[in-house]
Amino acid sequence: MAEIRNFTMNFGPQHPAAHGVLRLVLEMDGETIVHVDPHVGLLHRGTEKLAESKPFNQSIGYMDRLDYVSMMCNEHAYVRAIEALLGIEAPPRAQYIRVLFDELTRLLNHLLWVGTHALDLGAMTVFLYAFREREQIMDCYEAVSGARMHATYYRPGGVYRDLPLEMPKHQETRWCKGADLATRNAWRGGSMLDFIQAFAEDFPARLDEYHSLLTDNRIWKQRTVDVGIVTASRALQLGFSGPMLRGSGVEWDLRKKQPYAVYEHIDFEVPLGMNGDCYDRYLVRMEEMRQSANIVGQCVAWLREHPGPVMVPDQKIVPPTREAMKNDMESLIHHFKLFTEGYCVPAGQVYSAVEAPKGEFGCYLVSDGANKPFRVHLRAPGFPHLAAMNEMVQGHMLPDVVAVIGTQDIVFGEIDR
Repeated sequence: MAEIRNFTMNFGPQHPAAHGVLRLVLEMDGETIVHVDPHVGLLHRGTEKLAESKPFNQSIGYMDRLDYVSMMCNEHAYVRAIEALLGIEAPPRAQYIRVLFDELTRLLNHLLWVGTHALDLGAMTVFLYAFREREQIMDCYEAVSGARMHATYYRPGGVYRDLPLEMPKHQETRWCKGADLATRNAWRGGSMLDFIQAFAEDFPARLDEYHSLLTDNRIWKQRTVDVGIVTASRALQLGFSGPMLRGSGVEWDLRKKQPYAVYEHIDFEVPLGMNGDCYDRYLVRMEEMRQSANIVGQCVAWLREHPGPVMVPDQKIVPPTREAMKNDMESLIHHFKLFTEGYCVPAGQVYSAVEAPKGEFGCYLVSDGANKPFRVHLRAPGFPHLAAMNEMVQGHMLPDVVAVIGTQDIVFGEIDR
């Protein structure tokens, strides 16, 4: 008689559907999964310890690199924690700019997610469409901060600078000229607010294109319906947050339940799922993108009507302007001291959380009165989601592992922080 036994196989760490250096050790009974053991630590960044070795204002850029498709949302949590310890609050215009870029960042994240998730499950066109829209938002990142990804745009006390009065235009090349060039520059004739407004008004139609490709697609539903089901009570027990929790039908969104910045003045809906499967989580994220475009439009309307400062007038925290630094010796010394030594933050501890695209991203910050944190601990939303991998895929087939990894929207920078 042939001996029948389970066998063990590796999924990753170098795997096109692993969304990072994820290694899963799978125990298989034929093609059915009996047990999954996620191995993390292959991308350990040491972010928390690095942040404890530098002045407060030098670690903002580390936050961008945690979840490297939700950059400014991560900055927001860290910067709000510093502001809480300092006892300061950003001006209203800076708060609206933060909300504007939080929602543009949510679109960035969800566009990458829907493109890669669809690609993992065999649909290629959506990936190309989603990256077309991501390029527009990346241009906004670059226009305000000079960087397309790791912006370091949020600062304690506000934001680095106000929104630019004009958007950079595409230049003529051998591959882009004439009518094509005019089309690509159509939204770029005015200010950055004009560009963002045009994008927000156009985006719902683009979202409809994604729906037409996926939502009623027979293969897409076969791959996602009733796969990775998590009930509402179990999602709460596992520490889920964000679309993973709302996909199971739990109405929990920090923007509504514990409002920060100016979210209490913004009108938007929180989409919910019913069955807690991959398909529901897909629908939740798709509707979140529609709501984010609506929030962006509201922020643009407010910012047009309300000019004002974007930083607190506290010279101990805010560096001098670039113009002053170039022309005045005292400003140069001030700038140098602020960016090398930083500033001392009053002793205390605080936990600051934001509704990042993947869930609740929190920063627990402890200060002992020095110019660098005594303790930094980051609450990454992807970590509890990955911890639930075993029970989400038990009894499913091997290809369903890819669907579950996609629906969790894992980015390993924050998990191996």
